[in-house]
Amino acid sequence: MASLAASTATSSLGVSEMLGNPLNFSGASRTPLTPSNSASFKTVALFKKKPAAPKAKAAAVAPADEELAKWYGPDRRIFLPDGLLDRSEIPEYLTGEVPGDYGYDPFGLGKNPENFAKYQAQELIHARWAMLGAAGAIIPEAFNKFGANCGPEAVWFKTGALLLDGNTLNYFGKNIPINLVVAVAAEVVLLGGAEYYRLTNGLNLEDKLHPGGPFDPLGLAKDPDQAAILKVKEIKNGRLAMFAMFAFFIQAYVTGEGPVENLSAHLSDPFGNNLLTVIGGAVERAPTL
Repeated sequence: MASLAASTATSSLGVSEMLGNPLNFSGASRTPLTPSNSASFKTVALFKKKPAAPKAKAAAVAPADEELAKWYGPDRRIFLPDGLLDRSEIPEYLTGEVPGDYGYDPFGLGKNPENFAKYQAQELIHARWAMLGAAGAIIPEAFNKFGANCGPEAVWFKTGALLLDGNTLNYFGKNIPINLVVAVAAEVVLLGGAEYYRLTNGLNLEDKLHPGGPFDPLGLAKDPDQAAILKVKEIKNGRLAMFAMFAFFIQAYVTGEGPVENLSAHLSDPFGNNLLTVIGGAVERAPTL
């Protein structure tokens, strides 16, 4: 009987292991592995569930961070909603690795990697100048409108006209002895020098476009993820500023007023002072440029 129980246990072992529910026989112990019963164990090993093979790494994986995934990677936001634009239509070279990549390049300007890097740098530099220019056009005029003494009118294009007429600048009631010659010389030396160092990397910066270090005195970009998000915010605001500066040029030509005065007139009478009324001739136009 003992030999019958042992043989029964050995024959049942393969089935029990394959079902994943090992049986516990009372009064019978498993026999050690011998050549006579090794075939059963080989059968168990053959049908035993094998661990899953590691998944192949995707070519481009969206960032794990939810905020970063909005702006970088294959699932980033694009220039049209998914219902209006299939992601397969986005050019292959627009991979979502650079900040501000919405998959938009209708003329294929970025096909060449060298051109792509060049255009990226040029856009960023123009965006930064536009942000400074927009602030410089708005802030003095706003100060002047609300009581500060920033010159006769403190309108951006009229301030430039003062220098052309041989006058000097006046801010907060203080005369600033800067004439046209001094202003142009300062721009050539300071701005030209900064651009020269940027192009030649005279400061040995690791990233010429986003250097950080002494150019980030508040340490806002110390965290890499935060730095990536700030890069997106910078280019988005810069693109808006470039459109704003273009609008300031058109406004100055059409109305002869600065952006703050135009905004005040619109807010005081939205239906009487807007783009349509200006184009239609309902508002008096005083072009000065």
